[in-house]
Amino acid sequence: MAVATLLEQCRGLVEAELRQVVDGRTLPLYAVMRYHLGWTAPDGTPLPDGSAGKGVRSALCLLACRAVGGDPVRAVPAAAALELVHNFSLIHDDIQDRSPTRRHRATVWSLWGEAQAINAGDGMYALARLALLRLSDQGVPPERVLEAARLLDEACLRLCEGQFQDMEFETRLDITVPQYLDMIGGKTASLIAASLHLGALLGTEDRRVVEQFRLGGYQLGLAFQVQDDILGVWGEATRTGKEPSDIAQRKKSLPIIYGLACAQEADQQELQRVYRSPQLYPEDVGRVTAILDRYAVRSRAQDLAATLYQEALEQLRASGVTGGAMDDLFELAAFLSARDY
Repeated sequence: MAVATLLEQCRGLVEAELRQVVDGRTLPLYAVMRYHLGWTAPDGTPLPDGSAGKGVRSALCLLACRAVGGDPVRAVPAAAALELVHNFSLIHDDIQDRSPTRRHRATVWSLWGEAQAINAGDGMYALARLALLRLSDQGVPPERVLEAARLLDEACLRLCEGQFQDMEFETRLDITVPQYLDMIGGKTASLIAASLHLGALLGTEDRRVVEQFRLGGYQLGLAFQVQDDILGVWGEATRTGKEPSDIAQRKKSLPIIYGLACAQEADQQELQRVYRSPQLYPEDVGRVTAILDRYAVRSRAQDLAATLYQEALEQLRASGVTGGAMDDLFELAAFLSARDY
């Protein structure tokens, strides 16, 4: 099945659940959330075609549940919780990165200020926990709901740890690839691993299968973030919904780590000079990009994304699960590891 169709089908199920959780709450706080989720304009006017992004994590959850033989409808509350956690992290991430746009629209903090954006993000995290508890309405046993809640909380904690590391790395020039992989393992891979983990957990009693889906999800999450780092330097704003900004924000994304490691001395010194400067200018970003291009850094990063993607496939195949639903999951995984938006 085409990836766009897969995402659209899953998004339809999950958005209905998200609206059950968010809509009906009348305080202005929830109007901010509805805006971030793409449902309204800044003044609260409903947008008939609005949606909360691609819905990657929720789709992975539902597809994993279906692949292992479960009913994906049973996993919808977990899928909605994953989307709310992801969106809470985006609201806070935009504040930390000073990002003016997200999904081709102004970010929450740029419209309502940092303090209210923090409130909206915190509230969305609380709603995620409430959404997950709706698993009981789908007949999920209490002990399984409790396990799912623990898994989601652990993923959230790892996400915060990874984001802390990411910001801490902005002041350092000695980041290694293993340190980078550990950082994105928290920042990104933890929630994608949780998506497949939760889906499989709600679809089968086979713990070995559930574990293989978790492992595969973690490797896929690493590949996803490496590709995101590539887009953060070379992506097209018309496709990604925001300007490539990792260099301007001095992020130690994979291209920069590779550039510092493989550049000759003069270029290495120029990279260090730019990253130590108190203020970066457009020409500085251009100089850094030129150095990265000189050493074929983009190809190096793409090679790593491809390797991590193959490792994800190996873990998922080791589960022994086959069939059309598994093929759909593989197709989405392929898209995520090499997407251009």
